[in-house]
Amino acid sequence: MSQPKRAVVLLLDSLNRHMLGCYGGREFTTPNIDRLAARSQQFTNHYTGSLPCMPARHDILCGALDFLWKPWGSIELWERPLTYELKRKGVVTQMITDHPHLFETGGENYHTDFFAWDYLRGHESDPWRTRPDPSWQGTPALPAGTKYPEKASPYDLSRSYFREEADFPGPKTMQATADWLNQQGQHHEEFLLFVDEFDPHEPFDCPEPWASLYEKNWSGDRIIWPPYTSSAIASGTLTEAEARHIRNNYGAKLSMIDHWLGKVLDALDAGNFWDDTLVILCTDHGHYLGEKDIFGKPRVIQYETIGHTPLLIAHPELAPKEIHTLTTNVDLHATLSDLFGLEHEHVTHGQSLLPIMASPKTPHRDWAVGGIFGNWVQIQDGRYKYARAPVDDNFPLSMWSNRWSTMPVPYYPGLRLPNPDQRAYIDFMPGSDVPVLRQPFEPGDMMPFWSLGGSVDDHYLFDLQEDPDETQNLVGTPLEATMIALLDDALASLEAPKEQAQRLGLPSAGG
Repeated sequence: MSQPKRAVVLLLDSLNRHMLGCYGGREFTTPNIDRLAARSQQFTNHYTGSLPCMPARHDILCGALDFLWKPWGSIELWERPLTYELKRKGVVTQMITDHPHLFETGGENYHTDFFAWDYLRGHESDPWRTRPDPSWQGTPALPAGTKYPEKASPYDLSRSYFREEADFPGPKTMQATADWLNQQGQHHEEFLLFVDEFDPHEPFDCPEPWASLYEKNWSGDRIIWPPYTSSAIASGTLTEAEARHIRNNYGAKLSMIDHWLGKVLDALDAGNFWDDTLVILCTDHGHYLGEKDIFGKPRVIQYETIGHTPLLIAHPELAPKEIHTLTTNVDLHATLSDLFGLEHEHVTHGQSLLPIMASPKTPHRDWAVGGIFGNWVQIQDGRYKYARAPVDDNFPLSMWSNRWSTMPVPYYPGLRLPNPDQRAYIDFMPGSDVPVLRQPFEPGDMMPFWSLGGSVDDHYLFDLQEDPDETQNLVGTPLEATMIALLDDALASLEAPKEQAQRLGLPSAGG
């Protein structure tokens, strides 16, 4: 099988697999994602690795799981992303994105090795404007609540500058992608086009007719910012009507971005790109919208809603089919590396999907590991999922980084990761002779944002074949010992810090 020399990656943030028509979803309409699926290898057992947003992009662009070493952060000194190696080979790389985290603290160096990049402004926390548009009569943006009523919100300012549907960030990004394919794509024999689209991530803000597509009778300001909470209705955080309204607003944004994705597919059609281009549609994670009474991405394990994600890959020489092999996001890095013949000096953790696309019975991976720094570590083998929390407390735990940054919280500018202190020392990452600063954390320390508030001694084990809704926790059964051993072996094979086995109470910690 010959391989194409061009690739398009379409990453839609917070894309819920179970809501897509091609995966059996009937609640909302996604005709263009389904249109792509009809010509793709459709992966049915694809899972997240490092979470949330920037760690997932690290998996894809660098190929190394980083959540066992650090939280949300930049590309490190010992790493080279795909784009660096492609640039050395003379392959054109283009990023088109409206994702604000790529251009703020904690997102350093992801875009810089692209040959060219285009940032479409105005999404979520993007600091684009300093005041509302004073002449915004006629804007299509509907009255909506702000994220934190007592604090300034960048998006409250940005949305006042949208004059039509095409001005919203998602539509702008998709139109820019179609324009690049139409105007630039055919001029390059080899290229990687990486589209990092923040929709359908919140805010779930759409103009009409999308806003009322699934709910026509809502009165009052729209709720476009979902809470991040569990027991949302049970605790009184949301009424049942509000919960349904938020879910419908997600569906409206999903259908809107699907509509604009159609313009990209039209451009691929018009340029006959399907004959020589690999096209990947993927996501970083899903988003809870009332499943198990959870909303957003609060401190809970990665239930199927957020962790079991869609993956479609259209290959010019392969007929569409379903592939049931266990896969994860670092495998996308390995696939693109295989496609373009790249080698990497830093340690990576993925396996190319091209062999199993050609022959689905080809052996691939026996397990996939994922999680968020300082929280649960999960492993699954294609049937069983085991999520293990720290035992006793969350320590020992260290952050390994030479670029001391993590996700900022714009609404709380004083919430920052403290600087390294006298406890820090030099260590080395697996396979690297570049010294790395290792900062141990102790009880009472300010932890990175996504590590705050984690649970201890709170483990979960599910048989996804017999219990796909994850209602029966099998912790305490003989099967748990098998999964503990599998997790222990997996972390050893990844050369994860030994302190991970200690904080999780794994058998090797006592050896």
